[in-house]
Amino acid sequence: MAEPGNTAPGRLGPVLEAIGTGAYVADEQGRIVAVNSCAERLLDRPAAGLVGQDAHDLLHRGPHGEPLPTTRCSMRQAFHAGTPAHGDGDYFARGDGSPLRVSWMITPYDLGDHRAGTLVVFHPPQPTPDAGAVPEHPAATLTDFERLALLAETTTRLTSTLETDEALRRLVDLVVPRLADWVVVDLITERDEVWRAAVVQADGDTLTHHEDLEGPMPPVPEESPMPLSRALRGVASALAGPETYQGPPDSGIAVEQRRLFAATGIHSAAIAPIRSTREVLGALTLGRAKQPGRFTTADLPLIEDIARRAGLALDNARLFQRQRAVAETMQNHLLPQMPPVPGLQMAVRYLPAPDASQVGGDWYDAFTLSDGATALAVGDVLGHDLEAAAGMAQLRNILRAYAWAQQGPPSRIVERLDEAITSITDVAMATLVLARITRADDGRWELSWTNAGHPPPLLVTRDGLAEYLTDGHGILLGTGLRTPRPDATAVLPPGCTLVLYTDGLIEAPGRTLDEGLNRLRQHAAALAHRPLPSFTDQLLRRTEPPGLDDVALLALRVPSRSAGIPF
Repeated sequence: MAEPGNTAPGRLGPVLEAIGTGAYVADEQGRIVAVNSCAERLLDRPAAGLVGQDAHDLLHRGPHGEPLPTTRCSMRQAFHAGTPAHGDGDYFARGDGSPLRVSWMITPYDLGDHRAGTLVVFHPPQPTPDAGAVPEHPAATLTDFERLALLAETTTRLTSTLETDEALRRLVDLVVPRLADWVVVDLITERDEVWRAAVVQADGDTLTHHEDLEGPMPPVPEESPMPLSRALRGVASALAGPETYQGPPDSGIAVEQRRLFAATGIHSAAIAPIRSTREVLGALTLGRAKQPGRFTTADLPLIEDIARRAGLALDNARLFQRQRAVAETMQNHLLPQMPPVPGLQMAVRYLPAPDASQVGGDWYDAFTLSDGATALAVGDVLGHDLEAAAGMAQLRNILRAYAWAQQGPPSRIVERLDEAITSITDVAMATLVLARITRADDGRWELSWTNAGHPPPLLVTRDGLAEYLTDGHGILLGTGLRTPRPDATAVLPPGCTLVLYTDGLIEAPGRTLDEGLNRLRQHAAALAHRPLPSFTDQLLRRTEPPGLDDVALLALRVPSRSAGIPF
């Protein structure tokens, strides 16, 4: 049961302020969802007058401030194309109606919760240099605005992922071939070992990974003055070339650097530390082999800025991965093993929401009761984080105790649980199906259950008939209402499969709950003949849970024959 998450504007504020020029983010409809203070100043408009407005209708103008039809608006056309683009000589309307000439860059931006958006960065055009003026740094290929746009794109793209490999992939895409035709990333692991994580060559728009040059590196020397060694110690950025490493090597890293320059043909390189706020994480090397011009000291501030932003993104990814590892360990201890029950097959699966901490409030359980029956349960505590997981553990343990001590019907046990939930747990609300399965004297298996606001169990016969068990339905737990809970009973057909699940399996954006239920029923019916492990795996694969919420799944299959009695 996912709870509402943080909205994109709350996350975007610090990101946009770090850009350093006018910037705003628009949603899929073109409405502005967040702006930075620089945009407010340039447009002479407060954020309250920008957020929620259609960016084209509010801002896009012709040279004299006249409204601009969408068919003549290059920015609007680029917005609908959904690809990065830039332009010069367009106009935005300031608060007093006067036109502001701008250069702009737009790029797709992930708003979270599987929503697409667009980042717009803009700035008054730079003055045109005098004719015949010689550029101060011939090798620098980017204008000041292009550099600013690159830093803005670096910030937004790298901060929108919490996966280390994805952050590295995006970093590579950002710098080659725009700044160099080779990029090398060396990372310091949590055990203070150096790993050459990426060596990538750009040939036009084609990127080639050279895995033969990647892998473990020698340790960082404490005193070496060589550029990469200094960068890995966080001392300084520097320029390098093949001649830098031609002398007698002072460390194993110097040997690897000589090998790198020889293998790649790099004639000029710029090396910068990758730092977080707490430690040095590695080094970024940009190299030019086929590209003309050498890096100069004037190029280092830009590369340092890119490396600093990469460091913040990688540090966030590492912190998230540590939290995820703790959560996965906790999850492994919280989710139980299924008890062996003669004659019954059981299979369980758990899919964590990828945007959460890899553990949450969805759970399943099965255990033997004091009278020999088997209890089955699946539930969902509000939220999908460590707090929800802790509440889930409390709820499950109390349920086990009540079910063992009290040999009443499932409804009575859940009533007791509901009475206790607000007093002795941290759970605010939860849904639950509790069932007990017993074997009758004639060999048949009987199921009794009660449902506290949870999606209904699905029963699939071996012939592919599938129906939801909608009886026994009552209100969810934690409402404070004390209404009688119903029980329902059914005889399970021979060879049938019972599926208990949580709502992450059937809920998806743009799809109604009925559509999700029908989709699950159809796929389960088609898989009825599969062995239970295959049935369970294929059911998850075919229903394609969107990953917005955890998924807990418990499937149970009764035998086709029991005690030699044909059915």
